[in-house]
Amino acid sequence: MEDKLMLMIPGPTPVPEQALLDMAKHPIGHRSKDFEAILEEVTQNLKWLHQTKGDVLMLAASGTGAMEAGIINFLSPGDRVLVGSNGKFGDRWAEVAIAFGLNVEQITVEWGKPLDPEQFREKLAADTGKEIKAVILTHNETSTGIINDLETINKHVKAHGEALIIVDAVTSMGATNVPIDEWGLDVVASGSQKGYMIPPGLGFVSVSAKAWEAYKTAKLPRYYFDLGKYSKAAAKNSTPFTPPINLIIALQRTLKMMQAEGLDPIYKRHQRLMNATRAGVKALGLPLFAPDSCASPAITAVAPVQVEAEKVRSIMKKRFDIALAGGQNHLKGKIFRIGHLGFVSDRDVLTAISALEAALIELGVDSYTPGAGIAAAVAAINSKSD
Repeated sequence: MEDKLMLMIPGPTPVPEQALLDMAKHPIGHRSKDFEAILEEVTQNLKWLHQTKGDVLMLAASGTGAMEAGIINFLSPGDRVLVGSNGKFGDRWAEVAIAFGLNVEQITVEWGKPLDPEQFREKLAADTGKEIKAVILTHNETSTGIINDLETINKHVKAHGEALIIVDAVTSMGATNVPIDEWGLDVVASGSQKGYMIPPGLGFVSVSAKAWEAYKTAKLPRYYFDLGKYSKAAAKNSTPFTPPINLIIALQRTLKMMQAEGLDPIYKRHQRLMNATRAGVKALGLPLFAPDSCASPAITAVAPVQVEAEKVRSIMKKRFDIALAGGQNHLKGKIFRIGHLGFVSDRDVLTAISALEAALIELGVDSYTPGAGIAAAVAAINSKSD
């Protein structure tokens, strides 16, 4: 059946019909008074979402573009940086930093395990000469279904005093609490196709006052991603270059939807969906790749033993029009990942768990009690613990 595809991947994520309809409208002039009013509203609502009074700047870019902007605006060639790496996107941070000539020291942990805050504390405490200029890490590592302890790592960065903290919050912003001003996060990058509930094409970078001080002396080359230009333009409800107008109009809609739901209910919904997904998968006898103690609110990684991960994905897509994500790099073919990020409801998770059981039956897996997955997921959804 056409047009029934259900996205259960970490991005792009489902888009509300209202936002899709907004995108179908004729564009308006990006230098018009009407668009200025839209930008003003969107900018204020982005600050609400980011829990900051500082700048939150929009780029016509993916999350990776926002990450690159987060590096090149505040650092200089040869600067020493610590990069946390426990998955594909932590590795990408290191690749970007190396590409711009930074002195990169990786704090590496096996994929499927969280970054150890103590390793950051030790490195930072030993840096008596204050040579470390930034600590760079991924908050929510979707390649493995892990969420890292950003709050604790950030406390160690703050104790250092000199270093900036630069965060990839691409799949945590809008899914879990990231209180930028309360924690004093300096640079936080994210992307539109995740918790923002719109298609790919917009990147976001929040910038603290401390980061703007570093901007003044940073010497890495920048032009299109020069955040100073975006900040000056945003102060006038404008943009330095042509923006993706209809994406921003869709964002206006989804930010209103998020405000109507409320930050705490949004975070609780993602926690509930994570709990239901993990409970359903466990009840079907499938091992989870990440431990409960650091499970991602955006994505659940499953490491099947009795059946091939790619066969599960194939049946889910062909039989039920449900798209699951596969493993990346050395995990390709070894895990599959179930997304529950953004415009996802209890019904979506229950549907996915039911279809997953049907796929396992087709593959000859019978090591669980029929109906156990959906029963466990329902129990988790009905739990009052969240």
